[in-house]
Amino acid sequence: MSDLPDLSERLPATRRALHGVAELVMAGPQYRTSGTIRLRIVPGGFATVAAPELRVDADALITAAGARLPLHEVTYAALADAAGVDGGRPEGLYHDSSGADAADAVEVDPEAAAHLTDWLAAGDAALRRLAPGQDPVLWPEHFDLALTLDEVNYGVSPGDAAIGEPYAYVGPWRPHEGAFWNVSFGAARTLTELGGAGPDVAAGLAAFLEEGRRQAGASS
Repeated sequence: MSDLPDLSERLPATRRALHGVAELVMAGPQYRTSGTIRLRIVPGGFATVAAPELRVDADALITAAGARLPLHEVTYAALADAAGVDGGRPEGLYHDSSGADAADAVEVDPEAAAHLTDWLAAGDAALRRLAPGQDPVLWPEHFDLALTLDEVNYGVSPGDAAIGEPYAYVGPWRPHEGAFWNVSFGAARTLTELGGAGPDVAAGLAAFLEEGRRQAGASS
């Protein structure tokens, strides 16, 4: 993974841009075509789970025909048109969103995008180890990757308005008490707290999710 301090000023804008692509160019068209908003993690980025077949590879959108569309110097509407899809968010399904508008410019920094997609890939691997047989879902409304086990949500986020850097979380459906539970929705640990952008992050992430499962079970 790329070095977080060197990218900290570029991460928020790239995160918002990727969130907008996930919502307006991928999930919205997929919902109108195939009836689902779910997205999935793939090598180098994320993709739809049904038609239209689209995937993000760091700073480009790849179409089913193999066209590579750069994620910069283009609007969301123009990007959707170039991909041949009916752009726009899935209407009427949720209240939270990227806040992106079809006329807004898409500007993805390649290094920041690689950092964020590497984090999501690490999260996908950790969640699959936690729950073999389950497929983690990248949800377009919050742009986080998650699954649910025994009324507890486990996930990773590339960051948001509340926590500015990438983080992992454990969110029980019912409130839990104790030192482990450090945020209003449960427990969260940032990428820095989990070992930073180096080789230790995978172990730290796995350990946090496993401890979250243990703590949730002990408190239920």
